[in-house]
Amino acid sequence: MSPGPTGTAPGPLAVPAKLSTVVFVVFLLAVPAVLLALITWQVVAGGPLLDADREVGHALLHPDRLSELLADLGQVQIAVPVLLAVLIQVAWRGRAAGADRWWLAPLAAAVPMALVPALVVPLKAWTARPGTTVMPPGTGYFPSGHAATAAVAYGAATLVLLPWLRTAAARRTVVALFAVLMSGASFGLVRRGYHWPLDVVASWCLSAVLLAALWLLISVLPPPGPGPRPPRASPAPAGPDR
Repeated sequence: MSPGPTGTAPGPLAVPAKLSTVVFVVFLLAVPAVLLALITWQVVAGGPLLDADREVGHALLHPDRLSELLADLGQVQIAVPVLLAVLIQVAWRGRAAGADRWWLAPLAAAVPMALVPALVVPLKAWTARPGTTVMPPGTGYFPSGHAATAAVAYGAATLVLLPWLRTAAARRTVVALFAVLMSGASFGLVRRGYHWPLDVVASWCLSAVLLAALWLLISVLPPPGPGPRPPRASPAPAGPDR
């Protein structure tokens, strides 16, 4: 038997062919959602996980200038402009290249960012978790809005930018930069004492759900490049000589 036609190589966001859709969705969506539910339950119920959380938080606590600068990476005034700059660049490149539905990926990437406050604020009000020992008295520290802002803003920017990068080295660099920015902001928030570690971990879980949904959407979009051209009209047959 002759081999079948060779397909094109999958893009950087393509779903691995060997994984079933069910397993893929479970790991990208269900697992972080379940972890978020479990952590939230421990916070609301005052479960034993909070004791370990406080111990780790006290061990990492060391407010200094570096930790404050790292925590600032999760500020809306810093993370959201980075995301907007990437979305504008991707939209401009897509339109200039004549890509089909060039506006869809940038628009989809803006949705998770808009959902962050819509999801975090009610959770803060419901859980009413107190802050660390260096924070003023009050509640509303779970989950961390700054950690979620950093993860979703830098993560969404990475996901929409990856399809436009032509080399594996460039893609690895962008992914590594995302990991550095997100982990740096998260570490700074705990080190500075703005949040307990579980506040940050819960934001990771929430962000993972939002970014996984965005990843699934981008993976089914057409690759960057010009859209399909209409077929050329066949020339009219010449009439008989007279």
